[in-house]
Amino acid sequence: MSSSPSPTETIVLGGGCFWCTEAVFDRVQGVVDVESGYSNGQTLNPSYEQICTGRTGHAEVVKLEFDPAQISLRELLEIFFVVHDPTTLNRQGNDVGTQYRSGIYTTSDAQKEVAESVIREIEASKTYSSPVVTEVAPLANYSTAEAYHQDYFLNHPNQGYCAFVVGPKVEKFQKTFASRVKA
Repeated sequence: MSSSPSPTETIVLGGGCFWCTEAVFDRVQGVVDVESGYSNGQTLNPSYEQICTGRTGHAEVVKLEFDPAQISLRELLEIFFVVHDPTTLNRQGNDVGTQYRSGIYTTSDAQKEVAESVIREIEASKTYSSPVVTEVAPLANYSTAEAYHQDYFLNHPNQGYCAFVVGPKVEKFQKTFASRVKA
């Protein structure tokens, strides 16, 4: 008799450019699927070009499907807070605009509680010299990004942005969370 697979959960995270966050979470043990997309704006099914204007209100995000029997939401959020700067409002490095905001978009009240708890712990620990500005909100108006954005780093590892911005974030994850890297 075979056992049925564990039920999965979904969480949506905005940590700046989705190429970076997707590349990291693709490598996390317990993450079943990663999809780049847009969420928490006003426009239904916006295009990348519309997002870039900053007028849709959307964030560039990754939708993570994960197995909580292999990795907890708390552990995913610990990785999230290491691989991006949660203290810069609407900015990650040279990427500036509301679409690059730090956000946790939840699919349940339990996820909201975990996210808020992790943020309180980070604030209390004084890990950052500036306050955490990560938005925590229920997931709204999610849509999948265009096909060419999916698995971008995997498909274009030598492209300039990937080599100089995405690659170092992936390396930081692999060094900091070595026990969580997929085999």
